[in-house]
Amino acid sequence: MTIEESMTDALIDGLYREGEPIADTKAPGGPIAERWSKRRFDAKLVNPANRRKLSVIMVGSGLAGAAAAATLGEAGYQVSCFAYQDSPRRAHSIAAQGGINAAKNYKNDNDSVYRLFYDTVKGGDYRSRESNVYRLAEVSASIIDQCVAQGVPFAREYGGLLDNRSFGGVQVSRTFYARGQTGQQLLIGAYQALERQVAAKTVSMFSRHEMLELIVADGRARGIVARDLVTGEIETHLADVVVLATGGYGNVFYLSTNAMGSNVTATWRAHRKGAYFANPCYTQIHPTCIPVSGEYQSKLTLMSESLRNDGRIWVPKEKGDSRNPRDIPEDERDYYLERRYPAFGNLVPRDIASRAAKQVCDAGYGVGPGGFGVYLDFADAIARMGRPAVAAKYGNLFDMYQRITGEDPYEVPMRIYPAVHYTMGGLWVDYDLQSSIPGLFVTGEANFSDHGANRLGASALMQGLADGYFVLPNTVNDYLAAGPFEKVAADHPAVVAAVSDVQERLDTLLSTSGTRSVDSFHKELGQIMWEYVGMERTEEGLRTAIEKIRALREQFWRDVRVPGMGAELNQSLERAGRVADFIELGELMAVDALHRRESCGGHFRAESQTEEGEALRRDDEFAYVAAWEWGG
Repeated sequence: MTIEESMTDALIDGLYREGEPIADTKAPGGPIAERWSKRRFDAKLVNPANRRKLSVIMVGSGLAGAAAAATLGEAGYQVSCFAYQDSPRRAHSIAAQGGINAAKNYKNDNDSVYRLFYDTVKGGDYRSRESNVYRLAEVSASIIDQCVAQGVPFAREYGGLLDNRSFGGVQVSRTFYARGQTGQQLLIGAYQALERQVAAKTVSMFSRHEMLELIVADGRARGIVARDLVTGEIETHLADVVVLATGGYGNVFYLSTNAMGSNVTATWRAHRKGAYFANPCYTQIHPTCIPVSGEYQSKLTLMSESLRNDGRIWVPKEKGDSRNPRDIPEDERDYYLERRYPAFGNLVPRDIASRAAKQVCDAGYGVGPGGFGVYLDFADAIARMGRPAVAAKYGNLFDMYQRITGEDPYEVPMRIYPAVHYTMGGLWVDYDLQSSIPGLFVTGEANFSDHGANRLGASALMQGLADGYFVLPNTVNDYLAAGPFEKVAADHPAVVAAVSDVQERLDTLLSTSGTRSVDSFHKELGQIMWEYVGMERTEEGLRTAIEKIRALREQFWRDVRVPGMGAELNQSLERAGRVADFIELGELMAVDALHRRESCGGHFRAESQTEEGEALRRDDEFAYVAAWEWGG
């Protein structure tokens, strides 16, 4: 069967049908370097007195959500911010380690806005939306200035200037960092800006609240239905505009580097209400994670990609070599990234590093339990720089690795293996970050726009803060300038229907009285996704995945067991709703991967590769965004 025939078969199978092409009508024309300035000038404004009459719902309080809520609150809008955590400081953004990119050229190594733009597009394997990426590169320097003004303790050189380090996929040093705690420090900066607006009463914070439905009234997003996770109460919250800043959906694989609570429910509920979901199959496999150690694990631990600056990656040249790595001579080691990609060495983009690690392990050269690992060795760096210098740069990461594995990375090499880390897909948005539902805006990892098929390292924090501090506040006003909109009452049919749908869904989950736990379904879904929709995908495997996921969904609604009641703290009920949405998303990811008959970035189709086993793009057919509409 040819790839073209499989495409036709997928249409015949009823997996999907092709719709009419859509376009981003908000992005200005003209030279790419002038588009953001032009859009900001052309966008309608809202005067300060009118901003006080307009309300915004912000779902999510990570970097994108906290930054946007704080900025919009300071501008004078009335903001309600929702988070399922007990504090915005618990948002998963806090787990980011390595750094944040910005085109400041502090190292005088020929960096520029255009080079950051170019590297990001190239890192995304030429599937990024270029207008958005240039804007991202353009505002990157302002992000650093903003965060320094907030007191974020970036690493500094001896003379006091901010330090930079290199990162995977680039040949310049543009990554600002705070040891291995960059996400934590940036989130605390955004959090204090948010809390300042809470104290000023322009932002109302709703912690331990989970969005379970989007309210679309008269064709516009006008509110959400949320569940108080402590009391179980179902609440409706209404506003003039809704913003989703709820992160990615990597936990569809069960095992990932994401926090265990990270989920897709907010964006998936919006998708079911008509928001297009773009490029869902594009997931990023991070090459630098601690390998799986047993079936008991519920998440994986990321080791910062910054470790690839000074650590060298290798495997023994002899299959099954179980000697202590320090007893393996240099001439019996294969530094396979340096051998295959000499221009970048250990700093190749994440998709290439991950796939190369899988290839050497699949060939029998892997190390550690089950052979699922490669060495990340700092012996040369310690000899060159000295242990104190290495500890100053990576000390907390080394300590974390030792606590988890019981091995001292100063004495023996770390063992790493690829793991699901980030999702490039998300809700489709236009240049203004507005989804296909008027009044619904999407920021950060929850949208698809900036990273194409593979995110460049140290760009997640950059996009989250760019969207929150600089992009959304300059585009949402164009929509809100038409307000204040007519108030939506609690008895509006759209509100009543949304609340009814949520209650019926929760009642069904609680009354099924099956035999299987929620986590067992999630784990089975994750196994299906990793096996068939993971690092390498095939036509046959994707069709198998779709069949298995559909069977799993049917079994879930027939045999899931959710103990407890709805009107109380019930974490099993929380997880059940999230896993139900993950199951539906998993099917769409497999269908999207089946549709995209090319290898690109983090999406590798075995049928589309070069003679050397590298990814083979098909730019003539697939240089577009696949935007999926809910079809029931």
